[in-house]
Amino acid sequence: VRKKEYRKTCVRRGATIGANATIICGHTIGRYAFIGAGAVVVKDVPDYAIIVGVPGKILGYMCECGIRLIFEGLNALKAYVNHSGSVKLIKISK
Repeated sequence: VRKKEYRKTCVRRGATIGANATIICGHTIGRYAFIGAGAVVVKDVPDYAIIVGVPGKILGYMCECGIRLIFEGLNALKAYVNHSGSVKLIKISK
């Protein structure tokens, strides 16, 4: 019926979508992004972003293992001392 009005929605590898979250069609959820429960995604979500609220806003960023990242300038530091991985954040805009 309205097949031409449907837009492609893409959820990239490792992304997590919380309970009752709503993603408006036509947007992309980046790799390892985290969408909080009840959030409404109204625009594209960058890789590693944490999205919460209505409408969804970036609360911060997290690495692939789920540890929140702390920023000093454009460099990210691990929030968990015993964490031993590395994350390559290609492009982050605050």
